[in-house]
Amino acid sequence: MTKNLITFSPDDSMGHVLRILVKKKFSGGPVVNDEGELVGIVSEGDCVKQVVRGKYTNTPELNGTVSEYMTPAPITVGPNENIIEVAQKFLKLRLRRFPVVDNGELVGQISQYDVMVAVDSLRNETWS
Repeated sequence: MTKNLITFSPDDSMGHVLRILVKKKFSGGPVVNDEGELVGIVSEGDCVKQVVRGKYTNTPELNGTVSEYMTPAPITVGPNENIIEVAQKFLKLRLRRFPVVDNGELVGQISQYDVMVAVDSLRNETWS
């Protein structure tokens, strides 16, 4: 799980999101409101949607806001959830990341890569 998160505001521009994702080499991140509550997820795919929309409206700038493109009310996992159960959720739901929420507070994010790292560290243990 990644604990040091870059978060976005619903009012951020998609251009800002694109610049941060490219600079940090991230594929997406959580969206939090002014109270710090998780309200969505924004991804590189959402940026691409804005680019395509700009092509059709002849506006190459990424002026849309995160709230227009994010996935609201994202599916989350808990910090103590079993890594194999999380892996199954990735396969079933075909998502790339889950926010990790503990008692309503965003505490991190887990990706498919994080699952691979965790499983690799368990390779010498029994899974039963």
